[in-house]
Amino acid sequence: MPESYNFRVSKLGKTNIPSPIPMSKKYGDALANYVKDDEFILYNIDAKPNEDIPAYSEDQLLEKAGPRELIYFNPGHVHAGIVTCGGLCPGLNVVIRSIVFTLWHRYGVTRISGIQYGYRGFLPEYNLPFLPLDPDLVDDIHTTGGTILGSSRGGADISTIVDSIERMNLNILFTIGGDGTQRGALAIAEEIKKRGLKIAVVGIPKTIDNDLSFIQKSFGFETAVSLAVQAVYSAHTEANAAVNGIGLVKVMGRESGFIAAHTALASSCVNFCLIPEIPFDLEGKNGLYAHLRDRLGKKDHAVILIAEGAGQNLLKASNQKDQSGNKKLSDIGHYLETRIPGYFQEKKLEVTLKYIDPSYMIRSAPANPNDAIYCSRLGSHAVHAAMTGRTRMLISLVNNTFVHLPMDLAVARRNYVDPEGPLWRDVLESTRQPIQLHNA
Repeated sequence: MPESYNFRVSKLGKTNIPSPIPMSKKYGDALANYVKDDEFILYNIDAKPNEDIPAYSEDQLLEKAGPRELIYFNPGHVHAGIVTCGGLCPGLNVVIRSIVFTLWHRYGVTRISGIQYGYRGFLPEYNLPFLPLDPDLVDDIHTTGGTILGSSRGGADISTIVDSIERMNLNILFTIGGDGTQRGALAIAEEIKKRGLKIAVVGIPKTIDNDLSFIQKSFGFETAVSLAVQAVYSAHTEANAAVNGIGLVKVMGRESGFIAAHTALASSCVNFCLIPEIPFDLEGKNGLYAHLRDRLGKKDHAVILIAEGAGQNLLKASNQKDQSGNKKLSDIGHYLETRIPGYFQEKKLEVTLKYIDPSYMIRSAPANPNDAIYCSRLGSHAVHAAMTGRTRMLISLVNNTFVHLPMDLAVARRNYVDPEGPLWRDVLESTRQPIQLHNA
């Protein structure tokens, strides 16, 4: 029996206001384009022959996202807020634009406020004005990277934030960010409930590392991989043109190596892919040095791709944390940039190492077409959910279907590359690196 989760989504109350969105009617009076509240999908789709299919309760099924025939909020009374938090990520502006366009053109909501520089935009001590948003202002922002609202980490004084939300008379808050942002959003929603307020909090998951649970992919991930691939190609060209050339590329991935793994597969010229989930050593017969030396002896060049959170056990541990509460990482890329040439110098073997760190170029890039489509759909589905009074939830993609996901499930744990799973198996086949690079 697969593990069971409670996917029931919270609602502010009954929906009894007809949606202003016109939909085509087919097959008599059936509303073909509205999503009904009894439409669900399975989370776990694994099956075995002759295995009995269990009966599922509503709590065990994921609710399909999309516009409903009846909504909770009167559009003419709605004041919506949008906030972007955490690090930059391709597609932020596309999501903002989609939310504004769907609110304005589909529901007739014309009071939309952008909260500047993350949650600190709610805090009085920063004295940051709210930014009125309308279709003219956001019309072209999807072509640029970053976020027109600005972003920041931390600033989550929950009681003060909800005080500001009350003063603004917000009915809906859209939170665009990763697990730290959504943890903050969940705390905001809980404080709102404690105060008896009818305010919907709906999140759009943004984590370039693709490490939020129950989410097939987070926006910006495809753009990150496509740009990381270009960096790997450059590193490969440099390595190929030098005597015992080594190309070293560092990509994002604090605790999860999805960008590195997908980049290795997409580029097909990575020889060593190092991710946080799998430890590696430098010294010893099974360490990176020995296998790198063997590779250079056979092919005269090598490409190493490393996620930023890999190899932290080799470095001096840091007890510092950033404003989001994440542990500050030591720079594994710079460490290897100096250590690898030093090792080969001791062995009296000439090498030429080129180090590329494209992280901030990737974070600030505009979304590619696939991500832009994804971001547009996430934004519109977030609006549809909020207008029906759904709250404490995220828009997610599961089994290629847009669904409503409770926030508490998404932030309960991180998503990791499974060292025994098919993705890592395919990476090993592509790189042909040893199954392990450590001496344990």
